[in-house]
Amino acid sequence: MSNKLRWGVVATGGIADTVTGDLRLLPDVEVLAVSSRALPKAEAFAAKHEIPRAYGDYTELLADPDVDVVYVATPHVQHHAVARAALAAGKHVLCEKPATLTVPDLQDLVDLSRERGLFFMEAIWTRFNPLVARLREVIAAGDIGEVRSLRADFGFTLDHDPEHRLWNKALGGGSLFDLGIYPVSYAHLLFGEPETVTAHGSLVGGVDAEVGLLLGYPGGVHALLGSSLVSPLKSGVVVYGSRGLVEVPDGLYNPTRMIVNGVGHTYEPEGVGYVPQLREVVDRVRAGDVESPLMSHAESLAILRTLTKAAGQVGLTYDDVTVG
Repeated sequence: MSNKLRWGVVATGGIADTVTGDLRLLPDVEVLAVSSRALPKAEAFAAKHEIPRAYGDYTELLADPDVDVVYVATPHVQHHAVARAALAAGKHVLCEKPATLTVPDLQDLVDLSRERGLFFMEAIWTRFNPLVARLREVIAAGDIGEVRSLRADFGFTLDHDPEHRLWNKALGGGSLFDLGIYPVSYAHLLFGEPETVTAHGSLVGGVDAEVGLLLGYPGGVHALLGSSLVSPLKSGVVVYGSRGLVEVPDGLYNPTRMIVNGVGHTYEPEGVGYVPQLREVVDRVRAGDVESPLMSHAESLAILRTLTKAAGQVGLTYDDVTVG
């Protein structure tokens, strides 16, 4: 491994473009390579981000001996195959959320990363936001008393287009796994894996257009969560305690403002906001760790189990989806 940790980016879509911009802000990182199924797209992406190597297939990028870490930014349905191939090639992996669409596939990646001694993490960037860390501190300190409930939603209106990745089942579309993972992640962060999962929603073209969830915990503690592609849900969080509340009024995925019992706290992100997550990957890889305690393998598996239970109750399953 060189002085700089050398990254390869698989895919050239919007999220890859945004994260790569933040990745280039880290002084001890070199974005060495990018791949796309269309070589001209990889070359254009490489030119934009000053990346020296462009490949027309991700297998060529994985065969590059100089790549240390692979960032997987393909559509959801391809995550397992690409991440598995990267780990098998001896690369550390940061994989966009959801890391896989089924629990067995995620367990397979976890097992392989541990077997090979390679770092693997699902990219739920919210977990590394300083205000989210502050939220946990506030609750642990008892500033709002005993926490009783959580409300969290993330949704927007998106015209139905069967070719759009969020409406296309073949690409792992739907609101729950793409948007709902954020509210569910907050519930897991504060309360852990729920005892009960109750979900109600609607399907359009085989994918969920909207889902409402009630997660139940011991003693009546609960979380009410929502995701939608057909309603402009407020993308915020409210945590209610016996003596007060904490509110993330907007942007729950990357909060810049939080209100604790009427007192405001702010955060000005470096870059777009992915830098804390990317720094965590670099630090853990250099330390020889296979996972991050802030977004552990066990946590990813628990969140996916909750999502899978909710999906099943609204009639959504990805078991019949295969990579083309």
